[in-house]
Amino acid sequence: MRQLPIVFKRELASYFATPLAYVFIVIFLVLSGVFTFYLGSFYERNQADLNAFFNFHPWLYLFLIPAVAMRLWAEERKSGSIELLMTLPITRFEAVAGKFLAAWVFAGIALLLTFPMVLTVNYLGEPDNGAILTGYIGSWLLAGAYLAIGSCMSALSKNQVIAFILAVVVCFLFIVSGFSLVLDAFSTWAPQWLIDAVASLSFLTRFDAISKGVIDLRDLLYFVSLIAAWLAATAVVVDLKKAD
Repeated sequence: MRQLPIVFKRELASYFATPLAYVFIVIFLVLSGVFTFYLGSFYERNQADLNAFFNFHPWLYLFLIPAVAMRLWAEERKSGSIELLMTLPITRFEAVAGKFLAAWVFAGIALLLTFPMVLTVNYLGEPDNGAILTGYIGSWLLAGAYLAIGSCMSALSKNQVIAFILAVVVCFLFIVSGFSLVLDAFSTWAPQWLIDAVASLSFLTRFDAISKGVIDLRDLLYFVSLIAAWLAATAVVVDLKKAD
């Protein structure tokens, strides 16, 4: 575990070494504002809350977070620097966790920069700041789940575009797993327990409750378990692909 902070610092610094990090943050902030105040009908609803802000996050992250995650391993493999990384005195866990945590903190920084929205709703009314806080926690956990999936997809391919597409597809499947259209397709042949299991995988179901101020231990465990499972899968893939 001693080398994990080193990997973390190296990866986090690499985000800000190029203009891409700043472009990502600007795009995220602009789209968040557009979705909240225009598409979310913030003023028309006449309510001082950030429900409109958080409701769009699963869809906003669907494309932005895989764009962050696609470089985690694909770039290392394409450039050949992964061979150097694997020869360093670090464990596979430290490498995978360090890269993931750097990307997660970077996403958290972008999320924290939306804080002026909190000031705005507090200026316009008296919102439930507790619900807003849980919404931010839920959003960060959601971003972590997307990143863990994206990390595994990045490890699968040397091509960042392919890694991006794979991550978007897998994340999209997790989003729509709770839709009635999907569940109806299972209802014709699958037992009820399987239908319930598929429905429970939905990002929307889990995130919706947290974003409204309801913190259920099961929802927190869902995101933590999902992140851990996909990071474990990333470590396995990295081991299998290290000779490629």
